[in-house]
Amino acid sequence: MSSLETLLDTIADAPPGPGTVAAFDLDGTLIAGYSASVVYRNRLRTMDIGLGELLRTTGAVLDTRFRGADVGGLMDVAVRGLAGRLDDDLAEWGLRLFRQEIAGMIYRDARTILAAHRRAGHTVVMATSATPYQAQYVADDLDIADVLCTKPEVHDGMLTGALASPPLWGAQKAKALREYVDGRGSDLSDAFAYSNGAEDIPMLESVGRPVALNPDRALTREARQRGWPVVRLSRPRRGPTPVSTVRTATAIGALMSTAAVGVGIGLVTRSRQTAANVVGTFGPDVALTICGIDVEVRGRENAWSRRPAVFMFNHQSSLDVLVLGNVIRRDVTGVAKQEAAHDPRFAPVGALLDVAYIDRSNTTQAKAALAPAVEKLTSGTSIAIAPEGTRSPTPRIGRFKKGGFHLALQAQVPIVPIVIHDAGELMWRNSLVAHAGTVHVDVLEPVSTEGWSAGTLDQHVRDVRALFEDRLRQGFE
Repeated sequence: MSSLETLLDTIADAPPGPGTVAAFDLDGTLIAGYSASVVYRNRLRTMDIGLGELLRTTGAVLDTRFRGADVGGLMDVAVRGLAGRLDDDLAEWGLRLFRQEIAGMIYRDARTILAAHRRAGHTVVMATSATPYQAQYVADDLDIADVLCTKPEVHDGMLTGALASPPLWGAQKAKALREYVDGRGSDLSDAFAYSNGAEDIPMLESVGRPVALNPDRALTREARQRGWPVVRLSRPRRGPTPVSTVRTATAIGALMSTAAVGVGIGLVTRSRQTAANVVGTFGPDVALTICGIDVEVRGRENAWSRRPAVFMFNHQSSLDVLVLGNVIRRDVTGVAKQEAAHDPRFAPVGALLDVAYIDRSNTTQAKAALAPAVEKLTSGTSIAIAPEGTRSPTPRIGRFKKGGFHLALQAQVPIVPIVIHDAGELMWRNSLVAHAGTVHVDVLEPVSTEGWSAGTLDQHVRDVRALFEDRLRQGFE
């Protein structure tokens, strides 16, 4: 078995430039599990599969698994069941399934392998038997521009129930990759191919650098006989374990106890800021320690060099709040919509942290709406804000909103980008349980807002977002 490090060295030693193609299978290779399973579970939950289709699907699965049939029969049944659906509706459905489930199935180290190919300037392509509705959003998230997949026939924006071409399975996938490489004027002898399944042996044996990535038993046996590298990646940790559940519950209890102590100190000192600082300084460290989570910070001095500031962070997990507490520690608060002040679930936290409530409905007087937060900044309290506005299902960042940038401009304070790596690996976007491990954080140099204006704000937003993208692409090395 080869190590990931050995594979990365092999990639670095391969001919650089776009002439070297790297082809990746999807199911079991880039993601842990099968996107088709996600699709069928969703259709079953929503009662979108009739009895006839269910029986036909079951028969096709049995033929594929136990009688050695190719996936063509199963794909025919699946696409026939979608006849009459709008292509746009299915694309939206695929995006929803990606955000809810498939995004959490992506192997973290698959991103590392892809990054190595990009550093070498290689051309990356996905080759899969899945449909575009399963594959495209994974490809988009992983910055894979070209996707070879099984395409349903679409007429006037509607699926006909037939396939546009044979399913990309076995020899058909190898053929599609050969045509793709030939079309680029490249050479298969220089190409990489990655797969987990024995059905992709035709594709693997067609290239000069085959890799059995997370292989099943049949492919493992074949790879060892042929001397192909075998690399296994650590599976994403999404579901709770008994240990992680107990640790998380204990951490929440400890955090609440710290908050109670902070409130007591605040009452004695008659200072809400003192109470918030006690909680911010000790609470996150205690909770993270109990969860078994280490935080490695690069550029921590940047969190202190220019205060007050607007601290901006990429948001993927509920764990981000504790990580921010570990980095920023004191003299900081957040912003929330005005309605949250009356939400009994949030109001106690808002009162303790002296959150700045903003009237988001005040679009005609946006500057006045931001006044409470600007007042915090001008009085010496920093603001922490996620410019994406919501949690992202993967490390890939979303579109930045302008609110935090307007705050920094009006208060004439710098923006400090805080780039969080790996938090989503330890605590999935929708999870309530954190796993032990290490979160890495880059605190970038403060970005001055001197000379900014409302007219140039869009460009500043793009510039700051690019800082996040660059650092996330580089990883924490």
